Amino acid sequence: MHTNDDFGDIFRLSREWRCKWSTDANKASLVAAQKAIAELLCKVKAVDGVKDVQRVVCGGCLDFKIIISLSADKFGAWEEAAFAPEADFLAKLKSIDGVTQVETQTFTLMPL
Repeated sequence: MHTNDDFGDIFRLSREWRCKWSTDANKASLVAAQKAIAELLCKVKAVDGVKDVQRVVCGGCLDFKIIISLSADKFGAWEEAAFAPEADFLAKLKSIDGVTQVETQTFTLMPL
């Protein structure tokens, strides 16, 4: 098994915020979800150690995902801070008509 040291700076821990959106009302829930992340994007990018912030949207399965990747050595501090501003973003998602299955996940992510 590899350790973090085996991969150096390219080893990243990531937090995913995700939900399902609806095609109703001309995809209004997708538009609102995008607006919600736009309102918090500066705070997300200001988290110490952030390497990358990505948005994934699937029109087939109706996924909306935000993936925030940090260097492994900075991730623990963000976790101790409850992944702020995660709670604010998830609350915004949950308040949007047509958004369901609001979830989070932590995983490793690295370029190959």
